[in-house]
Amino acid sequence: MLNKIDKSIIQLAQKVTRTFPAAEVFLVGGAVRDLLLNKKIKDYDLLVRGVPAKPLEAFLRKNGKVDLVGKSFGVFKFNPKLPDPSSQFPSPIDIALPRTEYSIDRSGAYRDFKVQTNYRLKIEEDLSRRDFTVNAMALDLISGKIVDPFAGQKDLVKKIIRAVGKPSVRFAEDYSRMLRAIRFACQLDFAIEKNTWATIKKLAPKINKKNGNDFVVPRETIAKDLLKAFYAAPVLALGLFDQAGFIKQLMPELLKIKKCPQPNNWHSEGDVWQHTVLALKTLTSKRFQKLYPGYPSVNLIIGLLFHDIGKPYTIQTPEKNGSDRIRFNEHDLVGAKKAKEICDRLKLSAYKDADIDCDPDKVFWLIAKHMIAVHGRIAEMKSTTIEKYFFIAPAGQDLIKLIHADEMATVPAKGEKFISYSAALRRRIAVLAKLAKNKKTLPAPILDGNEIIKILKIKPGPHVGRAIAKLREEQLRGRVKTKQQAMKFIKKLTS
Repeated sequence: MLNKIDKSIIQLAQKVTRTFPAAEVFLVGGAVRDLLLNKKIKDYDLLVRGVPAKPLEAFLRKNGKVDLVGKSFGVFKFNPKLPDPSSQFPSPIDIALPRTEYSIDRSGAYRDFKVQTNYRLKIEEDLSRRDFTVNAMALDLISGKIVDPFAGQKDLVKKIIRAVGKPSVRFAEDYSRMLRAIRFACQLDFAIEKNTWATIKKLAPKINKKNGNDFVVPRETIAKDLLKAFYAAPVLALGLFDQAGFIKQLMPELLKIKKCPQPNNWHSEGDVWQHTVLALKTLTSKRFQKLYPGYPSVNLIIGLLFHDIGKPYTIQTPEKNGSDRIRFNEHDLVGAKKAKEICDRLKLSAYKDADIDCDPDKVFWLIAKHMIAVHGRIAEMKSTTIEKYFFIAPAGQDLIKLIHADEMATVPAKGEKFISYSAALRRRIAVLAKLAKNKKTLPAPILDGNEIIKILKIKPGPHVGRAIAKLREEQLRGRVKTKQQAMKFIKKLTS
């Protein structure tokens, strides 16, 4: 087991025990879980018992840089001195003393904890304060022994997320743990243990509890768990958050798509909710992955989750409105606004990591533009329009993916799934991509506005912009390739 851990971590543990013979050094938390699951360890959290805080801090300062953030909780952020600049030491790392935590009034807010460090505290007691059994294990970095007082290893084998001790106590200490349970279930593809799940469903409304004007569970904390869950497993996340009651508590607007009917000739798959589930499921299909290699971005996932949220607000039916069929006029624009309101309310842009960077403005744009293929004749679209939406726009690559996923989830009453729009768009994009060396950045315009003004000897104005647009269209169509041809074309415009 120890041979799977970065050597520099083992060397640090050995140095601690040489300096302090009574010391014990453990790897704790999610790192142990990931190690047992043969997953890459992202964050190393160490616990040192048998050494008082001041001597430990002095040792760490002698061997590197210590960040005092967390010191009051018995946690040091440690950046070691590296004799070899090429070392892959996973720094900074958290090095903690054993501690107990007591919820002051079980308010559900993690900040309302009384923390007491005790370097003599048994490792088992420290582990007893943790959230779930799979996170309540420790690995002795000297002996290689695993300390597992709550049978976390068995739950790993069973693929179960189980609260440490009584679920009601664990969640009353910190309500965000309820979301974390779902997040871990999505990331690990585990089930949530029966009593833990029942308690989550019972306490779900507490996620919106307030202390004065402030939420007990900060929206930034909610954003982290929501995004990580949806990024890991979109369909599973939607199902679990809904069944637990968190969709109702955090984004009730989305529930309106349940039982929102659609015209059967285009959407025999069912209501808008069922369509959305199918669209999210499409992201992991072999066909989608073949066309769009790589993992879907979080903006695409969230955009697809909300892409039809505007339909219940815009629905028109023959019975109620006298329309020729069920229609959702401007549901794209209405839905974009609703989605951005939710993203901003839940502060989804607040959490970022190497994979997740949710941009509410991009989500808004994706939803607002997802009907572009339906609204326009693709074969007649200007090349400059294709360039604008799929080459220049920051979320252009996600837009074609969203359009395709939306179409794959659209099941006509007769025939196969309707995917002609996205196919036509891909053909237009492919034609333009041939002009680009890297298939992403198109060649620069042959002439700019200043050059056109000089050539035509005219003053600046809207007519210059129109000339630029027409010339660009000719260039992208392949009809103008040189500066001489461009000058000739511009002169013809005014002749």
